[in-house]
Amino acid sequence: MLIDAAMSTRIDRRFAALAADNRAALVTFLMAGDPDPQASLDIIRALPRAGADVIEIGMPFTDPMADGPSIQAAGLRALKAGMTLKKTLALVTEFRKGDNDTPIVLMGYYNPIYVMGVDRFLAAAKEAGVDGLIVVDLPPEEDDELCLPALKSGLNFIRLATPTTDDKRLPSVLNNTSGFVYYVSLTGITGAAIADYGKVGDAVARIKGHTKLPVAVGFGVKTAENARQIAAQADGVVVGTALVDALKKSLDSNNNATAGTVEAVASLVRELAGGVSAGRKVAAE
Repeated sequence: MLIDAAMSTRIDRRFAALAADNRAALVTFLMAGDPDPQASLDIIRALPRAGADVIEIGMPFTDPMADGPSIQAAGLRALKAGMTLKKTLALVTEFRKGDNDTPIVLMGYYNPIYVMGVDRFLAAAKEAGVDGLIVVDLPPEEDDELCLPALKSGLNFIRLATPTTDDKRLPSVLNNTSGFVYYVSLTGITGAAIADYGKVGDAVARIKGHTKLPVAVGFGVKTAENARQIAAQADGVVVGTALVDALKKSLDSNNNATAGTVEAVASLVRELAGGVSAGRKVAAE
């Protein structure tokens, strides 16, 4: 059950445009409200100019079981600064006042959405300008809970595939998935290192044997060279922990933003974008 072509989202259009240019997407992740709501908005506003093609925004949650230490700490900083799901949606609304083109994906866990109420959340997300959702703790067996209502409302529902997602399981993972497939290049929590680029390429090819959706690869991408190697094999490169770490290093001793915080993140995004572009050039040759 994919979104009808007439209802294509910014995600669909962005990946189609990039494919036409033979470019992979740079997908960037940051936690909403980290280190505070205003600084978070300033950083996210800078991402497209620095080279981000799709922006994932984390929804802070008190029990982020799939996240590594860096992203867990980012969520705690955001929660301490008063960030909520409602304020996360308000952040997207503010971002949209200056950017109506860059796709926005909200990523996180189901509990805050459940507490708000699915119908209320989906309506608010759509109105704010959200394009897609990644909810890591809702398996395909629970699609009626959020996935199908999200698709009906015109939002992409992006699913994760992992090295342990075999050919028997893959069709159920891909069923009702839209926008793109997020391939987690290793098992475990966010922030670890990519072990084998060859295996990543094989996995992307295997997934593409089951779907026409773009495949973006994340977990472990830290440098422009990492991004270059992934971009040569996939439709998108997802970077999160490295950006969160760059943000953290720019903060003062009280975890407050400094004059260099926005540029610390934007500078790394520019480097990564250069790596992504170089990867596709190598692949074309």
